[in-house]
Amino acid sequence: MGSIRNKEIANIFYEIADLLEMKEVPFKPRAYRVAAQNIENLLEDIEEYYKKGKLEEIPGIGANIAKKIKEIIETGKLEYLENLRKEFPPGIRELMKIQGLGPKTIMRLYKELNIKSIDELEKAAKLGKIRNLRGFGEKSEKNILHSIKLYKKYGGRFLLGNILPIAEKIVERLKKLPEVEKVDLAGSIRRRKETIGDVDILAVSKNSSKVMDVFTSMPEVSRVISKGDTRSTIYIMEKIQVDLRVIEKSSYGAALQYFTGSKEHNIKLRQLASEKGYKLSEYNLIDKATGKIIAGEDEVGIYKALGLEYIEPEIRENRGEIEAAMEGKLPSLVRIEDIKGDLHVHTKYSDGVNSIEEIANYAKKLGYEYIAITDHSYTLQIAKGITEDEIRKQINEINKINERMEDIYILSGIEANIDANGKIDVKNDLLKDLDYVVACIHYGFKQSEEKITERIINAMHNDYVNAIGHPTGRLINKREPYRVNLEKIFETASKLNIFLEINAYPERLDLSDINCFNGRNYNIKFVIGTDAHDISHLEFMKFGVFTARRGWLEKKDIINTLNLKDLKKIL
Repeated sequence: MGSIRNKEIANIFYEIADLLEMKEVPFKPRAYRVAAQNIENLLEDIEEYYKKGKLEEIPGIGANIAKKIKEIIETGKLEYLENLRKEFPPGIRELMKIQGLGPKTIMRLYKELNIKSIDELEKAAKLGKIRNLRGFGEKSEKNILHSIKLYKKYGGRFLLGNILPIAEKIVERLKKLPEVEKVDLAGSIRRRKETIGDVDILAVSKNSSKVMDVFTSMPEVSRVISKGDTRSTIYIMEKIQVDLRVIEKSSYGAALQYFTGSKEHNIKLRQLASEKGYKLSEYNLIDKATGKIIAGEDEVGIYKALGLEYIEPEIRENRGEIEAAMEGKLPSLVRIEDIKGDLHVHTKYSDGVNSIEEIANYAKKLGYEYIAITDHSYTLQIAKGITEDEIRKQINEINKINERMEDIYILSGIEANIDANGKIDVKNDLLKDLDYVVACIHYGFKQSEEKITERIINAMHNDYVNAIGHPTGRLINKREPYRVNLEKIFETASKLNIFLEINAYPERLDLSDINCFNGRNYNIKFVIGTDAHDISHLEFMKFGVFTARRGWLEKKDIINTLNLKDLKKIL
């Protein structure tokens, strides 16, 4: 996975592309976007390329952009961007955060209606001023208001997939300090929630002021909010708050339990402690009658003293985990080590970046036994969907690679499109020659719940469909799920032996944890796929596993925990 630096620099170039597009500068915006995408997808930290003088070896990075990267790394800012920003009113940058508003649209709204902030945009839409502009209408206004509502709902929350790598890097850095005895993430990031508001870190140290010095002067820090001996707060990347607390060793377990949450889980746990004559706090578990400390140094001790099995952080949401822990009936949650392959991957044939062989080699490095190639089918032209002839060509290429490649098997597959009536856009006599077919809805999201449910169920009745991909169509923070009756989908999947995908792409995580939790009672099997469009995306598998764990799923519930022989049997 790339680093915080890669993400920061990519964001700078994305912003430059948007601002240049607003100015109607030709060609350049595309160059900056390509550079941003390639930097974002780097497996190595961009600073390594800089140190080795190899910036121009990154695809899409010429001398001009390399010079800008150098300036950002050396000075922490980019004069070119700062000057560009000065050409626009400050609120214009905020408008870029509204889903569905491209740079050109933002510029038109500014020029024609003098809109230069989200509040002004909302006001104009509510007063019906936007619908009169050429190319807009009542529907456009509704969509803008919906996007503003989404922004206000999710604006302050960040994708787990974007924040976790950064948070883990900070923890690793603190771990290396000789003054630090223990350090862990806490809060919603430790519970692996799909979106994160801020980052909590706990540590044990005999020299906390030294630890705080390091924490507040890390290269990622954009602002220090407060600095103390036992607690400090910083901002990284201008907007992400990170708190570090240094805890006494004797209270570390109690504090870790308390600050991990969830609030609902903690309330229930404190009630249970009280019923047993104890008092549980962030400092320890004590016997109310004698004042004796029962537990506090480690989390396992807290749960054990309350008569519970240890409860994994991901399921601490008060969804019955405390009752299950009392009865010794907690699920044995799936682990990343259980995954034997990835069943949703795109190549250069459609909208992916890599060749089949590059993907197979990377999958081998991850220790996988198999990988399924599932490029888009041809009716999805926006994603460069492939024709039936190209599918045949791809099957032949996969067969040839399988003949010579050892230790990994490539399954031929397709991500087929479910049309408006639930038909699959690839003929059955071709589907039958593929190893794995995942069917997805890619348009018509505004249809009624009945219609969308019927489309998916019709697709499930196709004899060659193995799985339904990203089953609710959501994009976290950007697009709400389409309306679909999941109970009917679960019932049909169970009857027809169709797998339901947990799409591990950080913007999707679809099915959600709650959907997984509800679906496991229907005796259905799930499949975790990354929807990778670049080999680095194969690393997203862990986010799918986190979602499955939050949904109480076990190894037996997920088909890509099977070895190749058993997988082929059930396919």
